[in-house]
Amino acid sequence: MEGLIAITYRCNAHCRMCNTWRFPSQPETEIRPADLESLPRLRFANITGGEPFIRADIADFVEILREKAARIVVSTNGYLTERVVRLAERFPDVGLRVSLEGLGTANDELRGLDRGFEHGLRTLLALRDAGVRDIGFGITLTDRNADDVMELYTLAEGMGLEFATAAAHNTYYFHKLDNRFDDPDRVSAGLEAVARRLLATNRMKNWFRAWFNVGLANYVKGGPRLLPCDAAQDVFFVDPFGDVKPCNAMDFTLGNLREEPFARVWGGSRAAEARRRVRECTERCWMIGSVAPAMRRHLSVPAVWVLKAKLTGTLPGVRGA
Repeated sequence: MEGLIAITYRCNAHCRMCNTWRFPSQPETEIRPADLESLPRLRFANITGGEPFIRADIADFVEILREKAARIVVSTNGYLTERVVRLAERFPDVGLRVSLEGLGTANDELRGLDRGFEHGLRTLLALRDAGVRDIGFGITLTDRNADDVMELYTLAEGMGLEFATAAAHNTYYFHKLDNRFDDPDRVSAGLEAVARRLLATNRMKNWFRAWFNVGLANYVKGGPRLLPCDAAQDVFFVDPFGDVKPCNAMDFTLGNLREEPFARVWGGSRAAEARRRVRECTERCWMIGSVAPAMRRHLSVPAVWVLKAKLTGTLPGVRGA
C-alpha cells in the first residue's frame, strides 16, 4: 500500500495550473505528526503540500513515517534550500523531488516565484553535493512549458538525477477546473520524445517510465485511461486536516485520522463506498501517485508494451512512432 500525505495547503508559489495557494490551510487546523501513528506498513509514502517545507516540524513527520514506509519521497518547489538540505542531511535515505516547470523564464512564470528556477537548481546541486542519492526533479506539462521538456530531461540525465513528468489536471485538490491544452499534439509529442529517450537507456525502470509517459501523452490527447484505477485499495491520500480520501482527485472522505485509527477508517462502510465510487469513476486522470500502484497490480499491461517497444524500437500504439 502507498500513501500520499499533504501536510499543509500553505504554499509560497502562485502556480498558474494550481490554485491551492489561494486556499491555504491554517497552522492550527493542520495535522500533527502524531496523527499518522496509526498508519499501516507502507511500500511508499509521499510527503507533499502545498509546500511541505513551510512546516517547521516536517522532520517530525519524516520520523514517524520512517517507521511505517519502506521508502519516503518529499515533493517540493525547492525554494527553501537550507531547509531542504537540512532535512536531507538528517535523513539521507529520504528521497527529494523538486518541481521545475520548464527552464528559467517558463518556470518562474508558471510558478509565480521570483528566481524560482535558480532556487530549485541550487537546491538540487546542494543535495547532490551533500551525497543524497534519491534526488530528482520533474515538470508538470502545459502549453507554456511543453517545449522545455526535452531540455529538462537532458539536464537531469547529465546531472545523474531522476526525471519525472506530470500534466496539468483539474481536481478539487488543485482548486482548478479550467486547465486545458490548446495544442495537445505538441504537448504529447514532448512526452513521447521523453519516452523514446527512456527506452534507449539500459535501465528497466526507465522502460516502464516510458510507458507511463506514453500514457500521459494519451491523457493529454483526451484518450481513455490505460489501466483501471485502484485508489482506495492500493493507495490513499491524507489531507492536511487528517481526512483520508481515495486519492487527490476524488473528494470523498473515508474517515479522519484524528477521530479514529487508520485500520478502522480503511475497513469501514465509507471505505467500501469509496471503492465503489472509484470503480464507477469516469475521470481519466493519469498521475503517478495512483498510476504507479496500478502498474504494479496490472503489471502485464506495461510489461507487454515494454517488450514490444524494445523488440520493435517504436512506441506501440503511438502514431508516427
